[in-house]
Amino acid sequence: MDTIASLFSFITTPVSWVIVQFHSLYGALFGPDTGWAWGLSIVSLVILIRICLIPLFVKQIKATRAMQTLQPEMKKIQERYKNDKQRQSEEMMKLYKETGTNPLSSCLPILAQSPFFFALYHVLNSIASNDTIGVINERLLASAQKAHIFGAPLASKFTDGSSEVAALGSSITDVRVVTAIMIVLMSLSQFYTQRQLMTKNVDTSVKTPFMQQQKMLMYIFPIIFAVFGINFPVGVLVYWLTTNVWTMGQQMYVIHNNPTPGSKAQAAYLDRLYKHVTHHGKTRSRRERVIVKAIVAKGRDRNDYERKFINGLSKAGLAAQTDGTVLKSEAAVATVTEDGTPTTAAAPKRQQPKRQPKSKRQAASGPKPAGGAEKTSAASTSLSKSDDPQDAKPAESADKAAPKSGGGGRSRAQSGQRKGPQRPKSSSKK
Repeated sequence: MDTIASLFSFITTPVSWVIVQFHSLYGALFGPDTGWAWGLSIVSLVILIRICLIPLFVKQIKATRAMQTLQPEMKKIQERYKNDKQRQSEEMMKLYKETGTNPLSSCLPILAQSPFFFALYHVLNSIASNDTIGVINERLLASAQKAHIFGAPLASKFTDGSSEVAALGSSITDVRVVTAIMIVLMSLSQFYTQRQLMTKNVDTSVKTPFMQQQKMLMYIFPIIFAVFGINFPVGVLVYWLTTNVWTMGQQMYVIHNNPTPGSKAQAAYLDRLYKHVTHHGKTRSRRERVIVKAIVAKGRDRNDYERKFINGLSKAGLAAQTDGTVLKSEAAVATVTEDGTPTTAAAPKRQQPKRQPKSKRQAASGPKPAGGAEKTSAASTSLSKSDDPQDAKPAESADKAAPKSGGGGRSRAQSGQRKGPQRPKSSSKK
């Protein structure tokens, strides 16, 4: 670790200068030799560095969003080469090269602050060795050696012996308890940061090599911090714990306000946006209009959460516009509930006629009964066509011809002959 830290000795002077400037500020409030003055100086150094890295963080977000736009293409490659993992990886790398995206862009903030981390380690290691470094002179060196954070000296380590800890005015028990708690908190914060990224802000419908790398980092980074943390001075542990907490809070803000499409965080965000828009009847901020505009522009490429959001607006009588605004739909019908509160509902749908049971359909299409039922139907038919005078003549002729036709004088219904009026017989056969 000392060899690696010496590679970044060229920035030890700027880092030590920043720490001294913050120490002069906090020393006036808490005392120059207190752990609060030196500890808050290190915390302020972290905050200053992370503020300077915000443009790099924005670039990281843009690169992540660019990766998200490639999700459909990645899914096609996976389906096309699902039985050939090597060809699948080659096509993925070719896609990254053509679009200018980098799956490792999420590691840029860590790589950018690594020089400051090792420079701070070099400064604190020099304080523990009673050596001046950068702008820290002998007076500041003596003050830093007297500073204790919860009983542990600023420059002490978990692996230090009793004699080394006693020279800094502390006990080995205090040092190991404080360093162990800081190492555990540092590892847990790193694990939680990676876990919320994988469980809340990742589109699980598409599996990419980037997701596998993030999943590996979720378990590898905490182990690395736990192993190397025992060799970090207390001041370095304060630095790294502070930067982990900053990263965790920064990521929670991004997940809450600008989630990845298709992730669980987007489902929660669209649910909140739906309640807000339906309550006010419009989008009230520029960020809301940008989100709605992007969803409308996707068209058929919307994911399930986005389709649910658009359909929910339609059911509430609202329509999302291409510019991101939300207007009342023309098909909405205003209704009032029993308690007098107005609500909007969609226009009622046309009801289809109910299908009759099979038994009723067969009864309607089956043979007609004989006797009185036939007369009833014939009567109803004659009533429906009573306006036509020609319909009465065949009926009268049929009644006159009935007793002359066969012996016995039985009617057509009784003899079982064909239904309906028969033709009168010719006179020659008579």
